[in-house]
Amino acid sequence: MKPLVAILFLLCFFWAPAQKDEAAAVDWLTFEELETALTRVPKKVLVHFYADWCVYCKKMENKVYTKPDIVEALSKEYYAVKFDVEATDTIHFGGRTFTNENYGKQRVAYHQIPELLTGYSSTDLALPATVILDSTFQIEKRFFRYIPPREMRRILK
Repeated sequence: MKPLVAILFLLCFFWAPAQKDEAAAVDWLTFEELETALTRVPKKVLVHFYADWCVYCKKMENKVYTKPDIVEALSKEYYAVKFDVEATDTIHFGGRTFTNENYGKQRVAYHQIPELLTGYSSTDLALPATVILDSTFQIEKRFFRYIPPREMRRILK
């Protein structure tokens, strides 16, 4: 009986933290999902632009966007979009079509969406890039660096 109780205790001990981590996850939308969501319920928008090779992008994803209070603020007040700047997908948003027209032509080929929202071309864009838009999709703020959790909390207020 004692081994069974010990096993149950260990299962509960390890299972509870895993459940807590699962709860602290940002509900990332695609641009297509964002367009639908904005027509239903207007909210501010946070767009996180990243690249697979970007160390600070990964750090933001692991150290900032996993904080429960940041996840909660994003889910209540914002729609969050995570977008790979080197994506090759064709995106339909706002009645327009966006592509990565430089894919295969240049070594650094960024999609049109990050270039449009950040105001920078492929050669000038610093990552990670975070763009905050109001509920009418007008740009409020742009950040071109790692944003630590404390600062992100202030930005989201």
